[in-house]
Amino acid sequence: MRIIGGTAKGHTIKAPKGVDTRPTLDRVRESVFNVLSNRGIFGTHVLDIFSGTGAVAIEALSRGAAHAVAVDFKTGKLILENAKHCH
Repeated sequence: MRIIGGTAKGHTIKAPKGVDTRPTLDRVRESVFNVLSNRGIFGTHVLDIFSGTGAVAIEALSRGAAHAVAVDFKTGKLILENAKHCH
């Protein structure tokens, strides 16, 4: 998996092992952020619930969101690792 846009474009992110987490596909995230970019994401606050890898929150920050919270009860350490790697 990778960040597909913004300042962290191209950075890879780790996914948890096993079948409990199914990360959002790159093309799905790209479609979502294409729609959101028409409304403007710069300076917004993002809440990524059931975050898994933190990809949506990291993608939002990469594209100019002011603040993002990624919430997942199993993968918190992984989300932090991914965020540090992309920052």
